[in-house]
This record gives sequence, C-alpha cells and structure tokens, in this order.
Amino acid sequence: MRADLLLSDLELESELNEMTDFATDLIAKAAADSAKSKPYIFQNLLSRLVIDPERFPDEREAMNKVGMGAVYLKTSDGKNLRRAGFNPQGLIEKYFEPYAKAFTELTQSILDMHGKVLIIDVHSYRVIQHPNSINHDQNRPAMCIGTDKFHTSGPLRELAINCLSKVGDWYENEPYSGTYVPLKFYGLEPKVQSVMMECRADQFVDDSLQLNAGFKRVVSALANLIDG
Repeated sequence: MRADLLLSDLELESELNEMTDFATDLIAKAAADSAKSKPYIFQNLLSRLVIDPERFPDEREAMNKVGMGAVYLKTSDGKNLRRAGFNPQGLIEKYFEPYAKAFTELTQSILDMHGKVLIIDVHSYRVIQHPNSINHDQNRPAMCIGTDKFHTSGPLRELAINCLSKVGDWYENEPYSGTYVPLKFYGLEPKVQSVMMECRADQFVDDSLQLNAGFKRVVSALANLIDG
C-alpha cells in the first residue's frame, strides 16, 4: 500500500493522525464491557487511507467530488494522495467488498436469530474541519447524532438523543449525517435499525491524544444507549 501513496513519511504520519477516528475501538470495547446487554463489536482494522468502508462505492457517494470516496485520491487538505489515473477497483475488491460481505453476513445472522438488528455506528472527529471537505460552516458539537429517515425509528432517535446528549451540546446530522447500514438492507429492511455516534475528540482526549477524564462520560453514554 505504501508505494502507491505520494506523501512523505512525515506527511503520511500527519495525514493518518488527521483521518483516524481516534480511540473509537477503546470507547466501543469499554462500553460493551460496562453495558448489561452485550453487543457484537465489528471493528474496522484498516486505515481509511486503504479504504473507507462506510462510503458508497459508486456515484451515490457525495465525497467523490473532493476525491475522498470509498478509496481516497486526495488528502484532508486537498493534496494528491495517489497518482492521477489511479484505479481504485483493486482496493475495492480486495478490502471494501470483503468488509461489506462480513458485515452483511453478521447482520443477516442476527436478523435471522432475533428478528431485528440495531447497529450503533461509532466515530470520532476533530475540533477543526479539514480543508478538503463538503460540510464547511456547519456546527461541530460535542456530539453529532447521525440518523436515517428509513433506518432510525422515532423511538431510537429519542433514545439516542437522551443518552448521547449527556456528553455535551449536540446536533442531529451535523456536521456528519446518516448512519451505516449494509447495502443489502439499505432502504429495504426496516428491521435493521441504525444510529451514528460521532463524538468530537476533545471530549475524551487531550491535545497530545491521551485519554482524559471525559472518556468515562462518553463510554457511559454509549453503554446507556446499548442497554436502552
């Protein structure tokens, strides 16, 4: 993968720092440990500089216009990440499709077992917006709650707001909107419900990216959502 990336080692380290949803694995695991109801954890072990599994892999993806679709061609500040004419299909087939297949199979197995599924889509984001973005001039609250008109029911939306708003100020679908649903079920199966938790990183880490006292508050909010 490294040979295809045009950045210097120093630039790459900086880009990874900017684009990684920091500590979401720690938040999810700690919340799962403290929740009474034990969820499955489906963890993306790849950097977004390999593939972004939550983008649409086709023309539906709004971020394609800034070169940051399922496979990133541009950096967070608009520089070329990969060479002009790079064909993303190889990465789609090798990494995106197996991720999507595995998530789809897990979702289907839970649906078959219980008749319904809840996906809690856990993210974190930086205080300052990246220059190469499509959602400039939007609010960047302590908590962004992502919902979908089809896959987030009214009761789920209210539960998410009640639990996640305990972290701090919040907005719905701002600065990030929607929530992850495997494409097999997207817009088709209302029994697959989903809500997104986008927590601003300064709520749980300090400037040196060390966990701060707010980490426990974020974990508690997510655990309450799981149990709710």
